[in-house]
Amino acid sequence: MTDTTDRTGADDVRGADDAARAAVLVDAVTLAAALGGDEPPVLLDVRWALGRTDGHEQYLAGHLPGAVYVDLDTELAAPPSAEHGRHPLPDVAALEAAARRWGVREGAAVVAYDASGGTSAARAWWLLRWAGVRDVRLLDGGLAAWTAAGLSLEPGEVVVESGDVVLAPGALPTIDADTAAGWVQDGALLDARAGERYAGDVEPVDPRAGHIPGAVSAPTGENLTEHGTFLPADRLRERFRALGAAAGAPVAVYCGSGVTAAHEVAALASIGVEAALYPGSWSQWSNDPSRPVATGR
Repeated sequence: MTDTTDRTGADDVRGADDAARAAVLVDAVTLAAALGGDEPPVLLDVRWALGRTDGHEQYLAGHLPGAVYVDLDTELAAPPSAEHGRHPLPDVAALEAAARRWGVREGAAVVAYDASGGTSAARAWWLLRWAGVRDVRLLDGGLAAWTAAGLSLEPGEVVVESGDVVLAPGALPTIDADTAAGWVQDGALLDARAGERYAGDVEPVDPRAGHIPGAVSAPTGENLTEHGTFLPADRLRERFRALGAAAGAPVAVYCGSGVTAAHEVAALASIGVEAALYPGSWSQWSNDPSRPVATGR
């Protein structure tokens, strides 16, 4: 008689992995098919990069058919301040008005993408999920994956019919600076910035260099393959387990201003690990002289 116990267990794990990943990510071919269906998802183009202001121009030159441009600085964040950071969470009423402008309807699916492996689109993914929109996913591989699949782009502005979505905050967990300060006593605090910023070797935008004491360096870029798609589930699980972020343990993530940290939260969600986001992140922490700073690797 053949023992099927191990095989059944492995199948269960793969099934859970597939379900968790499918709730966060969609591939280009699957998205293209959905766009041709009776209820196509709302498409959000969130092209943004630190130090660049030409995201809208890139969008106008060519975007996924029907996609609406989303301005990360003005629509996915409140005005910056030393007290709250460079990208504070937006007022929920303002976010709801923006989401309606994008055409987000009650019960509709939403897919966000960018040209940087989802590192800016994840901000829209996280905010909408945090505000109660259940079906929000990232286009795995973003714009590059779409064109690599032989799918076409269209130029110009897209104006859509207004949506009717109603938003309410709190569907995803967050922490503040005080909670971040004590988080490492019981859980893993991941720093999603580049390793040199974590170490304090460089700091291009914030007033002090270094990291929150006890945080672990976990650069967002290492969630991705060389093609800009998310690593397979087993490799993501291995990576985060090595960083002390395993299922069942409290996990929180921060970055420079709460943008790329959302990508790390998405990567963890894709393997079934819930993580809290520290929205103020290093831009808030480093502006407070009472907060300690650690350096080195």
